Amino acid sequence: MNSERLRALFESAATFEDLLARPKTNGDLWAAIYARAAIKPESIARISRIVRTWHFLVLSEDWCGDSINILPVIARFVEAAASVDMRIIGRDDHSELMIEHLTGAKRSRSIPVVILLDSDFMEQAWWGPRPTELQDWVVREGLALPTVERYRQIRTWYARDKGQTIVTELLQMIERLDGRNGKTAD
Repeated sequence: MNSERLRALFESAATFEDLLARPKTNGDLWAAIYARAAIKPESIARISRIVRTWHFLVLSEDWCGDSINILPVIARFVEAAASVDMRIIGRDDHSELMIEHLTGAKRSRSIPVVILLDSDFMEQAWWGPRPTELQDWVVREGLALPTVERYRQIRTWYARDKGQTIVTELLQMIERLDGRNGKTAD
């Protein structure tokens, strides 16, 4: 998708605050996870060294359990970052973009997908639908479990991790690209 279209999508998309304000299933859970989400001081220090302007364009849906656990953490990340912002669009309303970001061997429409756009709204990388360790577990073992048990274990993983792996993986993605043009992230 070209940068003009991505810019238009981003500029018309919902902010995290918009997402929290609209009625949805699990609205209390969204708010509770956001209230508990925190970024560690060492991650805030790394975030403060981001040189370039970046945009997170997130494909998501309100009902998605992974989105409920991930987007509040990303919102806190963005709050700590002077040069990063985030907007959210619906996966089901943007199938063309979703098709470009399918995951796994079966090419799944799993969400959330965080698309990293530079200051010119050119896609530079993307992340999702879960932290690498959790996604590996889901594919390797989790899919063999009954759905209720799989989701219980996924929620437990998120609760124990407290969003730190999400922050680390997003930082690594940005830092790898942020040092271009002779500037460094460290």
